[in-house]
Amino acid sequence: MENFVYEYPTKVYFGKGAAKAHLPGILSACGPNVLLAYGGGSIKKNGVYEELMELLKAAGKTVTEFAGIMSNPTWAKVQEGAKLARDCKADLVLAVGGGSVIDCCKIVCAQAVTDEDLWDLEMVRHKAPAGVPIPLGAVVTASGTGAEMNGGAVITNEEAKIKGGMFAAAPRFAVLDPEYTMSLPRMQVLSGAFDTLSHAMETYFGRSDRDNVSDEVALAVMRSTVINMRALLQDINDYTARSNLMWTSAMAENGILKVGRVTDFEAHQMEHQLGAYTDCNHGQGLAVLHPAYYRHIVKDAPEKFARLGRAVFGVDGAEAAVDALSAFIQECGLPTKLTQLRSKAEITPELLRQVAGSTNLLANGPRQLTHDEVYEILMECL
Repeated sequence: MENFVYEYPTKVYFGKGAAKAHLPGILSACGPNVLLAYGGGSIKKNGVYEELMELLKAAGKTVTEFAGIMSNPTWAKVQEGAKLARDCKADLVLAVGGGSVIDCCKIVCAQAVTDEDLWDLEMVRHKAPAGVPIPLGAVVTASGTGAEMNGGAVITNEEAKIKGGMFAAAPRFAVLDPEYTMSLPRMQVLSGAFDTLSHAMETYFGRSDRDNVSDEVALAVMRSTVINMRALLQDINDYTARSNLMWTSAMAENGILKVGRVTDFEAHQMEHQLGAYTDCNHGQGLAVLHPAYYRHIVKDAPEKFARLGRAVFGVDGAEAAVDALSAFIQECGLPTKLTQLRSKAEITPELLRQVAGSTNLLANGPRQLTHDEVYEILMECL
């Protein structure tokens, strides 16, 4: 085990009716001004918006709305939210949605308290924000990213064509009510769950000691995620499966899997840059990339791949594990080729060369890739 310090900043309220049961007490301890953030407006169709507004009004809060946060939130959207937070003197930012909304609000909370450009500070000068961010709370309506469990955020700078990780405000609390996810479209549920599976796999394939306890937990999260995704293939409205997936999503990103070890996350690096150029769905992009990436590195970590195959898919052999993962992706109806992804730009070899050339190369996986090999992987997915 590597040395580590573990502290968990987010208090979780899980289960049916969690918002009604717990938000009144939380809000009573906050100041009067709340910035309510959400995405494209689906919460106004499924009753979540109305429920939360009633709770906020009953608590006597003045609510300013920050709407229209897109998937793959942009730096421009962060700046818009930071200005709103300053103007309304927000005492709390309440992020209602999935990973995109929550990630955007993490950086909003930090950017709102400083005049310094945090993109330049973090992504160019590689320094951490010094100010105390506005308190952040999360109400999760789409699980998979685990964004509510940590202070990391993925933001797209459209001008720079970079989709990268930033660090700012971890939510002080998170409301996880599986019933809030029940109105999500089937593909959104499955692609979000695949993101959870990806998080656990990317952690697992980082270099670690033999018999590292983190590997055991990661394998359990993977196995549970696969079992419950298969349950949803039979009944997309299975509450038990939805609730289990909501918690595996949280488990994959609350830090428990990552303590005492390094992680891989090269598939995420490739998808981030693919998303920067195409604005594709994150989970679906990962589903396309993972099998091709793993076929390139399976011989560099045969024992770990074989162990995953046995524990998660019930197959023997390293290459059989990759084949089983690929078959599972097809079983779920997730995309298997880049051409099946929604994209704002035509996905061509020339575009993929730009994606490959700008992909961050990590050294903590079974083997460090080169930009040329990233291009090979992307072309194999075309």
